[in-house]
Amino acid sequence: MVRRVHSGGGPERSFRGEEAGGVAKTRRLEMRKKTICATLLVGVVISVGAAIASEDKYSAKVAGGLAMAEFRGYEGWQTISISRNERVMAMTLGNPAMIEAYRAGFPSNGKPAPDGAKMAKVHWTQKKNEFFPDAAVPDKLVNVDFMVKDSKRFADSGGWGYGVFDYDAASDTFKPGTSADTPPQGNDAKCGYSCHTAAKARDYVFTDYGKR
Repeated sequence: MVRRVHSGGGPERSFRGEEAGGVAKTRRLEMRKKTICATLLVGVVISVGAAIASEDKYSAKVAGGLAMAEFRGYEGWQTISISRNERVMAMTLGNPAMIEAYRAGFPSNGKPAPDGAKMAKVHWTQKKNEFFPDAAVPDKLVNVDFMVKDSKRFADSGGWGYGVFDYDAASDTFKPGTSADTPPQGNDAKCGYSCHTAAKARDYVFTDYGKR
């Protein structure tokens, strides 16, 4: 009797197939890990870059005066009011303490703003609205003015500290205002005091809270 020998898939060939499949799977896993690592690395680089840019923005400081870092996050503060003249248009913002004071009736209630209240006034050049030519809209950022209430720190300027920071589009950074600004800015936290004395009866604040 002649025994037939099958040349089909025996145990050895099956083992080799499984081994090859395992190697391919391992390679796929390694590639997936490398892809994930690369993606995470890009995300970290972007986040670090954004953080550095933010730090650069807030690094400006008036010698002997205020620093932009004291107003970190002002971009997200609530709007108090808006205004404009022939040169620029502006939006005045307030931190939560300032907004709460307004909602409690400041300044007509005769009470001073509380320590810790802060305001920011963002100025832009203006241009005509593309769709409504009679309307003016913000164009290029000019500068940001700041006020902070600290009755002890700024006792000799009505309890308020002032600061102006001009925007430099070329470097996308801010620098302290100078005597060449309109109006001229001094190099200390009292730069706006003489101007704001006109509103002394209102705790040196010009702006009313727009009803909404």
